[in-house]
Amino acid sequence: MTAPSSEFLRQAQERGYLHQVTDATALDARLRDGVVSGYIGFDCTADSLHVGHLVSIMLLRLMQRTGHRPVVLMGGGTTKIGDPSFRDEARPLLDDAAIERNKAGIRKVFDGFLRFGPASDGVPGNASPTDAIMLDNAEWLDRLLYIPFLRDVGRHFSVNRMLSMDSVKLRLDREQNLSFLEFNYMLLQSYDFAELRRRYGVEMQMGGSDQWGNIVMGVELCRRMDGAEVFGVTTPLLTTASGVKMGKTAAGAVWLNAERLSPYDYWQFWRNTEDADVGRFLGLFTELPMHEVRRLGVLAGAEVNEAKKVLATEATALLHGRAAAEQAAETARRAFEQGEAAETLPSITHALPASVVDLLAAAKLVASKGEARRLVAQNGVRLNDAPVTDPQQPVTAADLREGAAKLSLGRKRHVLVRPG
Repeated sequence: MTAPSSEFLRQAQERGYLHQVTDATALDARLRDGVVSGYIGFDCTADSLHVGHLVSIMLLRLMQRTGHRPVVLMGGGTTKIGDPSFRDEARPLLDDAAIERNKAGIRKVFDGFLRFGPASDGVPGNASPTDAIMLDNAEWLDRLLYIPFLRDVGRHFSVNRMLSMDSVKLRLDREQNLSFLEFNYMLLQSYDFAELRRRYGVEMQMGGSDQWGNIVMGVELCRRMDGAEVFGVTTPLLTTASGVKMGKTAAGAVWLNAERLSPYDYWQFWRNTEDADVGRFLGLFTELPMHEVRRLGVLAGAEVNEAKKVLATEATALLHGRAAAEQAAETARRAFEQGEAAETLPSITHALPASVVDLLAAAKLVASKGEARRLVAQNGVRLNDAPVTDPQQPVTAADLREGAAKLSLGRKRHVLVRPG
């Protein structure tokens, strides 16, 4: 899109949040005209969101920072079906009690990122027009009458077009079952948009690029049912420089709730960012001024480690608070710069590069190389707090931090490896 003049789109484009917009020119004009309410939906499939959701959360936060109203839509209703988009098989169906528990866990994440007013459930009386609100689509989906829904909503959907959507085609092309229950998800997500516009004046739906088809359907449904002009925005699908989906690690998802992942481990996740991703992630996951992002993003060699520490601390501060972020940074500093953490860390000197197995044996953390290989297979070994999946993974000079690399067995046995 051409350079936008509204502050929200300008910053969203500059920081790397924008992928597709249904009508960029009209949306830009509407954003200049006054407060816009925009929403993102989050199904309640777990009791925490993970780093893969973080771009969406940051986009909602940017809305509020630029004078608009973010709307968090909890999928209490749609979770009972499960979004089939780009999945090989159906999600497990959850009962109402599990969905409620998951909703409570997810809410904790947003309390740190958004400012909610006294009317956070969307009823009249918000202290500010930009106060965030959190809603649950079970409020209207659970009350739907099936036949009226098909007559009022279903008639606007072409099965031919639905079958042509990439999210559906993927499952069919692989000859994987797509239940009629899941096939309805697109209708219900589109209906959410129509209901949010009618009830709360929501004019914009946002989501990841895998939601583009569903979002476009919602935009069209609002136009067909109510003659309303609304907008859709998607964020890019994020992968790391090595091609791994953002937020996925060998140890599993990088959770946002502290009960699932400690602030220290979260800090370490960002500290382990690949060199080529640092500048991009500083733009997406921190609120540093862009001139500072650009300065840090071009650092190379040993200096890039300083940029990674800034990224880790700033990203952790947004989620867990500044005090927790600085404590995590200090714990890491003691471990790597002073050779101490909760206990004094031993160190060895060894020629590099060397395999993880050789170094574990040299440090006498294992009785044999066979034991080292078994521990790696059991996800029990970490290099610089990142899981090791290959026992022959080399430790090189690039892995040194302040002159040493840290190898760990579990959470209590560590050794610093220094080149020699």
